[in-house]
Amino acid sequence: MHEQTLAIHAGYEKDAMGTMAVPIYMSTAYEFKDTKHAADLFALKELGNIYTRLMNPTTDVFEKRFASLEGGVAAIGTASGMAGIFYAIANVAEAGDNIIVAKQVYGGTTTLTGHTIKRFGIETRYFDVCNPSEIEALVDDRTKIILFESITNPSIDVADIEEIVQIAKKYNIITCVDNTVATSVLCKPLSYGVDLVVHSTSKYTTGQGLALGGIIVERENLVEKIKGNARYEHFNTPDESYHGLIYSDLPMPLFTLRVRLALLRDLGGTPSPFNSWLHIQGLETLPLRMRQHSDSALAIAEFLESHPKVKKVNYPALKSSKQYKLSQKYFKNGMASGLLSFEVESKEEAQSIADATEIFSVVTNIGDSKSIITHPASTTHQQLSDKELEDAGVPAGLIRLSVGLEDTQDLIDDLKRALG
Repeated sequence: MHEQTLAIHAGYEKDAMGTMAVPIYMSTAYEFKDTKHAADLFALKELGNIYTRLMNPTTDVFEKRFASLEGGVAAIGTASGMAGIFYAIANVAEAGDNIIVAKQVYGGTTTLTGHTIKRFGIETRYFDVCNPSEIEALVDDRTKIILFESITNPSIDVADIEEIVQIAKKYNIITCVDNTVATSVLCKPLSYGVDLVVHSTSKYTTGQGLALGGIIVERENLVEKIKGNARYEHFNTPDESYHGLIYSDLPMPLFTLRVRLALLRDLGGTPSPFNSWLHIQGLETLPLRMRQHSDSALAIAEFLESHPKVKKVNYPALKSSKQYKLSQKYFKNGMASGLLSFEVESKEEAQSIADATEIFSVVTNIGDSKSIITHPASTTHQQLSDKELEDAGVPAGLIRLSVGLEDTQDLIDDLKRALG
């Protein structure tokens, strides 16, 4: 089936009531047929619902639908995008290991990987996403994952996915792409050999800023990289917390299964069924919305590029952008989503412009139907040092726009007034 059809139908078989809309199963637990049925579920001899911390029928539809859109074999929902990123790391790394992360990532990811992860005994090594050749010098026998974004937030750089994947294949390391900004509609990292895709589904998936959520999607045949790979010994040896289960021996997607059986079980960052239902509603219109977000963002980027107060515009669909060729290669029809950033002379000027807008709201979210303006250096990236801000591509005068679904000319007029 084609993308628009998958977004509306994938993963759902109508129940006995024949409901057209996916039901919301607001239940903590599920009744077993008998004690043998319960024992078989816990022993993985049979698959089914046990407890909503592990699985839920509404969330199951969301996971299947999202996996189909990304071209993956399985997915697992999480309580937030940050929970998804943490679980992707925690599923492979332990004390004494290291991970390799792009410098140009969301501020929360920088804080997680640069500070919080240290307390788990995991080292983070950073590379410039515009220079993937830096990765090789960072790799050693304890490197467990390479993490980057398909479109970086807020520097709006485009990763050369294939180049990063080739380096990872050389050393047999798992790759993970945060595809939140591009979405599964515009970019398919798994088709370029990426192993895992993560999203903050709080963004474009819901599309109206309604619900927190995250998801991890696993590519088909990831077991081939993990089975017998010394980097991932815990997938190849008995898990004593689960009856000696060896994940790499299972005839099913193993990465997301281990997140479910170990991390959701023990840490509990599970999505609410109601939030999963809201994500499902968002997916139904995602392909349509991403076209409008992208079209409006390009028109606004072209306007900003011509304005005398604007020093620089970061939007990869601009023909003048150094990222243009990569955007044409990796993004559907060259569409580059609704996120862009531009630079003015100073922090004070940037804040003054943000405060002067009337349609754009000063908010730190992205991917909403309502347009949003943010000054990253004083909000989402405030916790970073001056050097870290520079590395992340976040100068003091940078303004980030999340272009919504309002009339494009109205948005341009709003920015024209604010710029003066």
